[in-house]
Amino acid sequence: MKKHRPLHKKIRDQLFYLLVLIMIKLLRLMPRKPAVKLLRMLGAIIFHLGGSTRRKTVKHLTLAFGHEKTEQEIIQIARNNFIHLFGAAADFFRLPCLLKNEFNGLITTEGLHHLEQAWAEGKGVMMLTAHFGNWELLAAWLAWNGYPMKGVGTSLFDPRLDKLVVETRTKAGITNIARGKATREIMRTLKEGGAIGMLIDQDTKVKSTFVNFFGYPASTPTGPTLLARKFKIPIIPIFIHMREDLTYHIEGFPPITQEYSDNEERDITINTQRCTDLYEQVIRRHPAQWVWMHKRWHRKPTPNIS
Repeated sequence: MKKHRPLHKKIRDQLFYLLVLIMIKLLRLMPRKPAVKLLRMLGAIIFHLGGSTRRKTVKHLTLAFGHEKTEQEIIQIARNNFIHLFGAAADFFRLPCLLKNEFNGLITTEGLHHLEQAWAEGKGVMMLTAHFGNWELLAAWLAWNGYPMKGVGTSLFDPRLDKLVVETRTKAGITNIARGKATREIMRTLKEGGAIGMLIDQDTKVKSTFVNFFGYPASTPTGPTLLARKFKIPIIPIFIHMREDLTYHIEGFPPITQEYSDNEERDITINTQRCTDLYEQVIRRHPAQWVWMHKRWHRKPTPNIS
């Protein structure tokens, strides 16, 4: 039986939804740089207001970098993290404007020959990225430049907001696949030689394994490595980060080296660790551009009692 939400939460959600709609309309009326700077300023204000999201961000950054950075450096990264994510959100909400006349001049690339080579083989491609830089813009740019994208993502808590996000993705040529609801679509796409984009840098309620992330065990989805093993296809890492001048740079990497043996469980863990090592390396280069407010180390490994 469906639970009824308390009235105050319904009112809060409605106000938030209306605020998002107003913000989107405003951002799409503004030139890009003022729009991005406006949301970056909003990110700085929200950071200084404090709250649980700020506390989680500082806590997780301290866990990852506490042994190598000072408390003040960690707080500065946390502040920059809020500023970056809000600025990146401005570009996502302005995506229809970017597609019209601003897109390709905004983004430079390197290493995409790895993706091109995998694509040319026609056997299917697993594209690996993270909640880093501006992952939504990355998928949109790939779709807009000849790589038909199907992205797997978790549905948002508010169906109205989820609909807004999915519609924005669709306008850029991205086919949205809700996590856990479209296994057949993923399988069909790979069988037909298509590309699936997946993010495995969060602790979610899907089939996972524990691997090392910033020195601590982190429950990590195994979907990409399982599918890559099943279809014998490459995993191509590709990431995007925002530069200081508010433009973006996309970087492609060589395929992840995959283990294939009779021990599937062991191979999947090894391959997932290799994927994780790669995106940790990318995050370390631009630590303010990952979603540190996420509870990445929330679940703990079950003790092995023999």
